[in-house]
Amino acid sequence: MTNLLSNSDARRIFLAKQGLSAPPNRALTKAGLLDLIHDLGFVQVDSIQTVERAHHQILFSRNQTYRREHLTALLEKEGTLFEHWTHDASILPSAFFKYWKHKFLDEEKAIVERWRKWRGEGFEASFEETYDRVVKDGAILARDMKADGHVSGGWWNWHPNKTALEYFWRTGKFAIAGRSNFQKIYDLVERVIPTEFREPEVSREEFVDWACRSALTRLGFATHGEIAAFWDLLSPDEAKTWVAENRDELIEVMIESALGGKPRASWAFADFFGVMDNFPQAPPRIRVLSPFDPMIRDRNRTERLFGFFYRIEVFVPEPKREYGYYVFPLLEGDRLIGRIDMKADRKKGTLDVKRLWLEPRVKASAGRLEKLEAELERLARFVGVEKVVYLDGWKG
Repeated sequence: MTNLLSNSDARRIFLAKQGLSAPPNRALTKAGLLDLIHDLGFVQVDSIQTVERAHHQILFSRNQTYRREHLTALLEKEGTLFEHWTHDASILPSAFFKYWKHKFLDEEKAIVERWRKWRGEGFEASFEETYDRVVKDGAILARDMKADGHVSGGWWNWHPNKTALEYFWRTGKFAIAGRSNFQKIYDLVERVIPTEFREPEVSREEFVDWACRSALTRLGFATHGEIAAFWDLLSPDEAKTWVAENRDELIEVMIESALGGKPRASWAFADFFGVMDNFPQAPPRIRVLSPFDPMIRDRNRTERLFGFFYRIEVFVPEPKREYGYYVFPLLEGDRLIGRIDMKADRKKGTLDVKRLWLEPRVKASAGRLEKLEAELERLARFVGVEKVVYLDGWKG
């Protein structure tokens, strides 16, 4: 079949595009960290810290010389990274800020109507007051403006000023200047995003072209739906139109699935087969992935490429969970071989391993378990606990 890509080659290329094929112990400078995040496109942020915050673990899984203070400097001091929304809250290169201006406009059109249904008429009554407060007094946490007598109940029960802060952030008037105990610190965008990133403008056409082209570059091969979903900036129809308008630069590639069946038609840049040998094999070591790792964000793509079905069960009632509250996928070379349930107990100084599940036909050989132990010890050092503790019954 013309332009057929084997499943093994598809995995190899995608892992390389996702930053998981470079030597994981090479020295990573602050500039190198910025390049890594640029090449990934985004790093998702999440509040759960069962072992480590998602963004730190995502970066550590790619390079185990990663230093948190470098990320803080790039985000909070130099402004070369910023925090905003893709499909979820994420850390992004500030070089992309000019494209996000179109997202701000799209959000502004939709958010008032959507939030009015959620909050009710007059929900924006505190907007002016909140904006003026930040102009006058500078960076602020939502708790600094909490209404007297307000009882927190999660995102559905934000107090009015929190609603205002989130609105101005989502629409590009405010930016995240940092975090305190993981709570956002809001400030005027002009005080956070450097001028060279904040001032440039691009047309809608340039924005759509960048969103599609940059997504396909990072995916290697994709359907128009996958192109649109990568940043969650466009509709599938917009991506489909972009493909049609740029057919002279693209080729159709048939991707062999790990599940068998008919290969899936995808798009790639025209030089795809000429450069595919440039992508190395992923290192054979085992690595623990965050549940929010960008490599597995598209669960359907993960299943097609790796034959690995994965869902986060945080919101699944405990009796109905198949695995656990927060279970980490395990990558060995170019295969997703299983998942592990564990938790960092910082008071005791331990990484407690509760349960290991290996995929069918993946054996718990002595060599594989040694590689897993080595990875868990590396992770424990990164998290800042003294040792790995294997609880009774952890092998199942």
